[in-house]
Amino acid sequence: MSYLQIKNINKSFHGVAALKNISFDIELGEIHVIIGENGAGKSTLMKIIDGLYTQDSGELILKGEPLQMNSPVEAISHGIAMIHQELMPVPYMTVAENVFLGREPRTKWGTLDRKAIFRETAELFEDMKLNIDPRAEMRTLSVAQIQLVEIAKAVSFNSDLLIMDEPTSAISDREIDNLFELIFRLRARNKAIVFISHKLDEIFRVADRITVLRDGEYIATRRREELTRDGLIEMMIGRELKDVYEKRDIKPGEVLLEVQNLTKKGKYQDISFEVRKGEVLGIAGLMGAGRTEVAEAIFGLEPCDSGKILINGKEVTIRDTSDAIDHGIALVPEDRKELGLNLRDTTGFNISLSDLKEFVEMGMLNKKAENARVDEAIKTFNVKVTGRKTPVVSLSGGNQQKVVIAKWMMVEPEILILDEPTRGIDIGAKAEIYKLINRFAKEGKAVIMISSELLEIIGMSDRVVVLSEGHMTGVLCGEEINQMEIMKHATIQTKIG
Repeated sequence: MSYLQIKNINKSFHGVAALKNISFDIELGEIHVIIGENGAGKSTLMKIIDGLYTQDSGELILKGEPLQMNSPVEAISHGIAMIHQELMPVPYMTVAENVFLGREPRTKWGTLDRKAIFRETAELFEDMKLNIDPRAEMRTLSVAQIQLVEIAKAVSFNSDLLIMDEPTSAISDREIDNLFELIFRLRARNKAIVFISHKLDEIFRVADRITVLRDGEYIATRRREELTRDGLIEMMIGRELKDVYEKRDIKPGEVLLEVQNLTKKGKYQDISFEVRKGEVLGIAGLMGAGRTEVAEAIFGLEPCDSGKILINGKEVTIRDTSDAIDHGIALVPEDRKELGLNLRDTTGFNISLSDLKEFVEMGMLNKKAENARVDEAIKTFNVKVTGRKTPVVSLSGGNQQKVVIAKWMMVEPEILILDEPTRGIDIGAKAEIYKLINRFAKEGKAVIMISSELLEIIGMSDRVVVLSEGHMTGVLCGEEINQMEIMKHATIQTKIG
């Protein structure tokens, strides 16, 4: 008998159907991957199972009994726990205090039993083979360690079903290996794991069964060995997707951007490279290699301690982001929600935000001109919205990313830096982002693309700069741009002076 049956679930928001008659089952002792494009309904369905949302119709049947989930606390009481993509630790509390938050052990006098908290957390971590100090403050941990603590917290509820929403979106390959080992151990203990991811390679690595959703509808559930990569993509997007990376036949022009010996103490040292007009330069490396920090230096977010930045052969001074923008540089940041968007405002406002001064006439904002440019950008970048007044927070991850790119295109930059441009978005949206990048390069502009996805780096880059522990360890061209060469250079042991 199935552990959890999902039967004819329907859910709408403001009259728009998010889930349409969804039915499938989840079994104990399996890793069940849920996949689909952004907006397919994955997160909505998981939030119904977790008690954050209530379905409009249909039912959940847990171990043969109908169940109405009304809150995450109620879900936990029934053995269901969800680890959300957006981690929300309490940073100035210890790891142990985070694990037992809201259910802390008490002494016989009713006071907090700190010894018991640390002891029980240490026992839990030992059982799960986690090498994390229970007494450390959460703010001192890496993103991957925080992710593992969240999983341990869910396990500590003795949950039978763990829902993991994009658990690998912000961690390195090495940390992903550790996470998967943990997931496999939980499966061996007859736990059910629901795993949501857009990364096809890791889906085929971990899945026992795969359920595909598209536009809020159930498409199919298949065992992993019954599917191919191309077949899965076609099921997800409803069409065959060819030439995802659409390689350009380019002849790079003159050097547009050059950095010489960029150094920031404790972050990176002696970084030098150049980018030509019409070129996509990939920057690869493991987490903590200094990729984002170098990008932030070029854009003026965190200026370097020493080194030079040259544009068209002339040295420029970039003290802050305003200087960078004035010199034709734009940055699409790694964290679009935190740094790239104003989630409280509309799609139109977010698109025009970077260039509002262009619409000011005699001290007044020309709304007609602004709206015309915004509408043009929405059409050009194929942002799926009902109109410019659509709240940006309501958009899928892929459409939010297109809004961030459209915002920076409004200032017509000559140099575009993209930090993890396709993180957390589906294969269809990725293909659209790649087309935008290629179009920008074909216009003779320079692109720097930072990515943790090696296939993306290989497929999109004309040359690749590899960083390791804050040092530049290689520049790869042509046939050198392959997984083996990139990883060989990314794992070279170095030390920042």
